[in-house]
Amino acid sequence: MTPADLSLTVLHAVRRAVDDGALRVDVPPRVKVERARPGGTGEYASNIALTLARPAGRSALDVAGILEERLRDAPGLRGVEITGPGFLNFTLRRDAGGELVREILAAGTGQGSAYGSGSALAGTTVRFASPAEPRAVLVTETVVRLLRAHGADAGFGGAERIHVRPGAYEPDALGVDAARWALLRSAPQDRPLDGPPLLVQHERNSLFRVRYAYSRVRRLLVNGAQLGITPFYEDETPVDAPALLGLLGDHPAVLLAAARHRAPDRVARHVEATADALLAFQHTVLPLGDEKPSAAHRSRLALAEAAGTVLAGGLSVLGISAPDRI
Repeated sequence: MTPADLSLTVLHAVRRAVDDGALRVDVPPRVKVERARPGGTGEYASNIALTLARPAGRSALDVAGILEERLRDAPGLRGVEITGPGFLNFTLRRDAGGELVREILAAGTGQGSAYGSGSALAGTTVRFASPAEPRAVLVTETVVRLLRAHGADAGFGGAERIHVRPGAYEPDALGVDAARWALLRSAPQDRPLDGPPLLVQHERNSLFRVRYAYSRVRRLLVNGAQLGITPFYEDETPVDAPALLGLLGDHPAVLLAAARHRAPDRVARHVEATADALLAFQHTVLPLGDEKPSAAHRSRLALAEAAGTVLAGGLSVLGISAPDRI
């Protein structure tokens, strides 16, 4: 991890804290990191918590604690420590990508993957009122699925309601997948997406990009097999893809936040960002021209497979299919 990668990682943690509602501040355009000074700990440090403390209305130590929680398992970081009035100190590791990729693939591949589920909400009981409006039905059913994936006893027959801006569910006109994406991609209180553009296979179509990215992974695996390349992340040949690795590592936290905040749009936005990062990375996965297959290609193919698993799993949570071909 380079200093630039570390800066982006910390900035991503700030954005996650804001999205989660843990911090109420404007996300800064960049985060400054510098070499730890004599007497400090770790290799790099940042004063971002002190910078955000006043606008957040919190102490710098509180802000540092919120960010440390979201940086604890970041790929590339061996440790995060809070020192002084609220400085964040970082110790880097040579590579954590292999550990993350192996964790994702060990949880299963495709839409049946368990990666991202957990027991954080075990012991929690949630009962929703049965909605009648089509979009409210869809959003509530998806939230119930998210809650159950994290151990909650969730269902209907209670009083809790999720407030949504109404929207028609039109599977006959759009197909099930596009109809669900149109209603779930926007925040519940926002206007649903326009349906017809979701039927066009174009890069401006967010649903198409996500499903196309997944289909590219399936094709890369087929082409890799034809070249004799088996996906396996080699720790000795780490992949330089901090944006993609960061998004994959965030997937469990995004699913949990979506459950807690009753906001399935967070899952949709996360798989969209993951798809965009994967599409930018895909061209490096397999050998080009006269290039010989190598351990680096095995690592890249394993990372692509893990990204495809996250895409398929995220779509599954939303009740949307992930076709092998588009």
